[in-house]
Amino acid sequence: MAVLLIVHHTPSPACRELLDEVRRGATDPEITGVEVRARAALAATASDLLAADAVVLGTPANIGYMSGALKHFFDQVFYVCGEDTRGLPFGLYVHGNQGVEGAVQAVGTITGAMGWTQSAETVTVTGAPDRAAREACWELGATVAAGISR
Repeated sequence: MAVLLIVHHTPSPACRELLDEVRRGATDPEITGVEVRARAALAATASDLLAADAVVLGTPANIGYMSGALKHFFDQVFYVCGEDTRGLPFGLYVHGNQGVEGAVQAVGTITGAMGWTQSAETVTVTGAPDRAAREACWELGATVAAGISR
């Protein structure tokens, strides 16, 4: 069975709403052969990443950057997993109350250096998640999961 790892930092109700939609999309009954594992960014390990066939990353935009928790995750896995995860499919969602561009760019820089392959459009949400934001996160989870389904 393929494994989809969702690594997230979810400090707010808005981020929780987006995470829940990603998870719902990834576990759609029409997508088979995929086990979804969600890990808080501060708890996710190199072993979690090495066991994954794809990853969805979720972060708030904090002061124009990804959360410190997601940065910590990358700090823990970058050198340990770098070569072993080249080509890993990934998706990203970012929530902020203002600009999210810096967070998106920072994650892109790190995932690019790790050789990961973006398999779904980045979802950016500013302010309270609306129906379109929730649907986009559902689609993100479903797209990444479907890409590794067996």
